[in-house]
Amino acid sequence: MTTEPQSPVKDRNYNLIAVMEASLKMAWQLNEYIEDAESAGDTELADWFRRIQENDLKAGEQGKKLLAKRLQDETA
Repeated sequence: MTTEPQSPVKDRNYNLIAVMEASLKMAWQLNEYIEDAESAGDTELADWFRRIQENDLKAGEQGKKLLAKRLQDETA
């Protein structure tokens, strides 16, 4: 069983950025999956991908707000 290496930086903001990046990257990638499903006539799958994409975009936006607040608090 292969495990991921530990985070190179023990920092909550780093971890927040990493998760935010993963969410937004998946939201972007889902565009292709949605197009593939629609091309195959599979509206059920395309709709499911859209719901996941919506959640990923929401998580990305929440992460941006959280990061902005944390960075502002650090400089205050």
